[in-house]
Amino acid sequence: MSFKVNTKAELEQFFCHNLNAINEWIDKAQAALPQPLTSSVDVRESKTKFAPVDHNMYPAGFNNLCSKDLLFCADHFRERFDQIKPNLNRVGILPESHTKNKYYLDHLYKLKSTIEMSDANVIFFSPDSNLFVEIGGDVAVLESFSGHKIEIHRAQVQDGQFISYTPGVKFDFEAVVLNNDQSVPLEVDWKSIKTPVLPSPYVGWFKRQKIHHFKHYRETANAFANHFGINPDLIQAHFSYVENIDFNTKEGLDELGNEVDKLLATLPAGSSVFAKASQGTYGMGISVVSSGEEIRSMNRKGRNKMDVGKNNLKFTSVLIQEGVETVVKYDDAPAEVTIYLVNGKSSGGFMRTNPLKGTQANLNSQGMIYQKLCLSDVKQDCDHKIKEAVYSVIARLSTLAASYEMKELME
Repeated sequence: MSFKVNTKAELEQFFCHNLNAINEWIDKAQAALPQPLTSSVDVRESKTKFAPVDHNMYPAGFNNLCSKDLLFCADHFRERFDQIKPNLNRVGILPESHTKNKYYLDHLYKLKSTIEMSDANVIFFSPDSNLFVEIGGDVAVLESFSGHKIEIHRAQVQDGQFISYTPGVKFDFEAVVLNNDQSVPLEVDWKSIKTPVLPSPYVGWFKRQKIHHFKHYRETANAFANHFGINPDLIQAHFSYVENIDFNTKEGLDELGNEVDKLLATLPAGSSVFAKASQGTYGMGISVVSSGEEIRSMNRKGRNKMDVGKNNLKFTSVLIQEGVETVVKYDDAPAEVTIYLVNGKSSGGFMRTNPLKGTQANLNSQGMIYQKLCLSDVKQDCDHKIKEAVYSVIARLSTLAASYEMKELME
């Protein structure tokens, strides 16, 4: 089959000089769907393609975005808030409960200040009583790695609203930003909550699956490629999957190994694949292998890594994803790009580098370093930002796929 755009170089030029039409196509498809308020998309660039390899609806790295892009993010937060209620002003952020992670607290500080730049008043709160056990009070006062003060107020639900345990502290939230991925569901009767919660509390990792996301991405990428005459292999990684696996008892490992070999047989010699826990997050539950035998003969340490993730979530399904070998480097270390989106718009990003890893490895692991990558000035025909334009489009397509995923999960 012949395509108008059939090589990576042609794809870069096409995206650069047709960016407005591409964004209009995505906007039109997006308009009929729910969408995440925030997203982060890991994009890999190889010698032959650009492909999203992960999508997160609860990003935890706003502290890695450049200051100019944070202003861009603030504009997109305001767009979304005004869709709920013009001049919406009272916003609550419900964060993760792992408050000992001081880098995460840096992220929370930047997320709060960015939303405040959108002309909103912001309060951190949590209904998770475990967060306050060690503190012995109803307000957790924390310090981030960079020395920023973070206050998280203990909350309860009353008459469909989150209210503070602390007398005199009024929430009166008009919107709640959920920055908790719910690997384990929060003990909240969400159906009773009257305040809009963004994104929907029903799409946490207790329910999401990478397998389902990439099925939706394949359909989205194929439709997009068909519309613009693009070879779809240029914008996606091939994948397969296996369910009903128990890494502890080794149940299903033979089937998983066989599927790894099947996918490898379709890829160039010397390729590897990523075996990813379908509900894994924070870079957990990932193994990079170059044969099915590596799965079948996995030792106890390797199986333990694949068996249980954040908050002791048991992994039973595995995505087998083409290993897109990165050609991107920073200071001679392999790198991949992460794009941040607000209200479905690419709004910022950074490069994740890891001098301890190779070009086919999982870079979201010990030794990783972040380098800011500004996106706010990417426009059509902006040749000196051609790569950023491509990353932006790939991230938007991934987030469009997440919208189809959300629709399915919420039905």
